[in-house]
Amino acid sequence: MTRPQDAFASAPYDAKTLANKHRISIEEAQKIIAEHGADRKASDKAARRIAA
Repeated sequence: MTRPQDAFASAPYDAKTLANKHRISIEEAQKIIAEHGADRKASDKAARRIAA
């Protein structure tokens, strides 16, 4: 049985949410999401590289 938090973790980010979380532009967040899709871990990693 899938736990709710596991299902949420595999859902793709909303661009605004990713942008706000990492303090990047929405356009940058959209590019990251387009590249990494539903992989939140990879999206977070890419966003951290831009934000740094």
